Amino acid sequence: MTTTDHGTVLTARDGAVATITLNRPDSMNSLDLEAKQALLGALRAAAADAEVRAVVLTGRGRGFCVGQDLKEHVELIRADHPAPLNTVSEHYNPIVLTIAGMPKPVIAAVNGMAAGAGASFAFAADLRIAGAGAKFLMAFAKIGLSVDSGATWTLPRLIGHARAAELMLLAQPVDAARALALGMVTEVVPDEE
Repeated sequence: MTTTDHGTVLTARDGAVATITLNRPDSMNSLDLEAKQALLGALRAAAADAEVRAVVLTGRGRGFCVGQDLKEHVELIRADHPAPLNTVSEHYNPIVLTIAGMPKPVIAAVNGMAAGAGASFAFAADLRIAGAGAKFLMAFAKIGLSVDSGATWTLPRLIGHARAAELMLLAQPVDAARALALGMVTEVVPDEE
């Protein structure tokens, strides 16, 4: 097995499987500018690598990914930095499109919380395997944002329009057992797996 460390993202190759791990466990793998760029680069590299036959996307520590690093986002807004204005079009949409358009299967191995754009990444994958303690949260409504990162397209296709609307509008967490019952995940496994 070979591992490439991009700081905020790790890529490990084991045979024909590339495992891309978000590596900001102290922030539950929230995405700052560096992490978004590294994730997109790792996904594109896996897509272009003819020796890779499958991609696993996961998070290090107690969370899969909680979406945008809001602390950095606020700091950039206060500094009049243009990045927050374009983060959906320049980062999140390309990441989701790369996952959904990957020419090989993408498996989201969801450990802990998958919220916001992090949940959207999982919904864009071909398969979603959740640890028993995993939770999904479409938190956008609670912070005054419209749903982004492709979830308005992917989530209704997984669980139907009415259920997707409920999750997006009420912004309540869904545990792994309910996610399996709704069809959001393919399988639930013990957390240690």
